[in-house]
Amino acid sequence: MAKNVTDEPSEDVVANARKERAGRRNPFGRLALFIRQVLNELKKVVTPTRKELLTYTGVVLAFVVIMMALVSGLDFVFGLGVQYVFGNGPIDG
Repeated sequence: MAKNVTDEPSEDVVANARKERAGRRNPFGRLALFIRQVLNELKKVVTPTRKELLTYTGVVLAFVVIMMALVSGLDFVFGLGVQYVFGNGPIDG
C-alpha cells in the first residue's frame, strides 16, 4: 500500500508545535497563541463580491421557499391521514 506523504507533519509544523507547547504553560501564553491563530485564520477569509452575495442570497431564499412548500405539503397530507384514522373518516369539505 502506498504511503500518503501529506498525512505526515512536516518538520516546520513539528517545530512550531513544540515552540507553541512551550509557550502554552501559562494562561497569557495560551491567550496570545489563540489570538494569533484567530488573526491568521481571518487573513484567509475571502469576502464575496456584491454579485456573488446577491446570488447566494437568492439561492438560499429559493431553497427556503421550496423547503417550506415541501414541509407544508407533507403536513397537509399527514393531517388528512390523521383526520381519516382518528377522526370521522374522509373530510367532506
